[in-house]
Amino acid sequence: METRKTQMAVPVLLAIMTLIVSQVAFAGKDSLHERHMAELQVVKASLVRRNLPGFVSPPPTPPQAVPGPRVYQVISYGADPTGKADSTNAILKAMEDAFDGPDHGVLMEGINDLGGARIDLQGGSYLISRPLRFPSAGAGNLLISGGTLRASDDFPVDKYLIELNDESSKLQYIFEYITLRDLLIDCNYRGGAIAVINSLRTSIDNCYITRFGDTNGILVQKGHETYIRNSFLGQHITAGGDKGERNFSGTAVNLVGNDNAITDTVIFSAAIGVMISGQANLLSGVHCYNKATGFGGTGIYLKLPGLTQNRIVNSYLDYTGIVAEDPVQLQISGTFFLGDAFILLKSINGVVRGVNIVDNMFSGSDNGVQIVQLDQTNKAFENVDQVVVDRNNVNGMATRSTVAKASVDGNGTSWTVDFNQVLLFPNLIKHVQYTLVARDGGAFPIHAVRNVSDNRVVVQTNAPVTAQVYVTVDQ
Repeated sequence: METRKTQMAVPVLLAIMTLIVSQVAFAGKDSLHERHMAELQVVKASLVRRNLPGFVSPPPTPPQAVPGPRVYQVISYGADPTGKADSTNAILKAMEDAFDGPDHGVLMEGINDLGGARIDLQGGSYLISRPLRFPSAGAGNLLISGGTLRASDDFPVDKYLIELNDESSKLQYIFEYITLRDLLIDCNYRGGAIAVINSLRTSIDNCYITRFGDTNGILVQKGHETYIRNSFLGQHITAGGDKGERNFSGTAVNLVGNDNAITDTVIFSAAIGVMISGQANLLSGVHCYNKATGFGGTGIYLKLPGLTQNRIVNSYLDYTGIVAEDPVQLQISGTFFLGDAFILLKSINGVVRGVNIVDNMFSGSDNGVQIVQLDQTNKAFENVDQVVVDRNNVNGMATRSTVAKASVDGNGTSWTVDFNQVLLFPNLIKHVQYTLVARDGGAFPIHAVRNVSDNRVVVQTNAPVTAQVYVTVDQ
């Protein structure tokens, strides 16, 4: 308290002394106005001094230096952004440094968390003569983005420009959370673009992949959860109606693994758009207008007989269809088939089970092409269970279904309803429901289903009657 009083008294005392001095200074003045103004200035000055702190604060301590983001810019490693000189070694050196950067703990066992390090292609176009690989397995949380990679004329035809691969590793998964984004990869009709081998949670986002050879644009093998999003793939750069379409080859995306997804992606040229030989994959928003079915192409090929477990939803098959070998647990729904594109169920061991082909749209050219077809060349489908083909709307194609309704009028003792023009499987009706409506007021006939074979239902009465018979069947 005493210190505070002393601090407050000092400014007041200074003000009084200043006022006395000012009065003496203006004693000889004749102007009363000037003296009053001077006194006011003295009081104002005392008030300003009173509000000043009793001590001067030290200057603030400068902030500690914070490490910048770990961005490896490939041009600083000697990469040529004009694409004239080979940039393979420079980009590999950037990848090596990123791999050897500081760790931020671990992800899966054996995989170091690189903390979101970035390999920045800086918007350049780089010539690549051999695959871009990390020096070994065991890295995660890293991004490669922002430029163009072009294969040289001597790039190996059996390799990929970017390979997440390490044949020597014994790890369960060799890479985790690697993101490839905003890349154009031109394979120069040599090898493929991206190989993701035994990796976990890989993202391929907003990539344009073209001019791959007679191989795969993207190969996903083993591992889990590779997501391909918002991307464009085509062996040849075209927008449809290409004169060389009959010669398209290769596969745009080859999924040889489980739990992957392709979403909002366009495949505009290749012999096969998507090849799937793994389980529990999801395709959504995929537009395939690669080689047309009429030229021998396939939009989506499911090559996993007996254990399919895949879903194709809300997609667009454009003049090219879907082939499924011995499908088990397959969902195809909400998808648009244009230009006589259809679904082919191909028998390998005669099994089709747990298949839903529902709520799709088919548009054709009035050539009688069936929306769902069977290939029983190898073996007839003998094990058919829980197959639903229904609620599809069809324009210019022949409807096929596993559920059908029909009615027939007649006068007599027998009514036959033929479902061969609608039912998918030949000579297969598992359930029948029918209603007989007698039109003769006094008639009360005994009636029954007498025969179900060759996809025909026969209803008979014990006496002649005029009636209409309504029948519903299910395969």
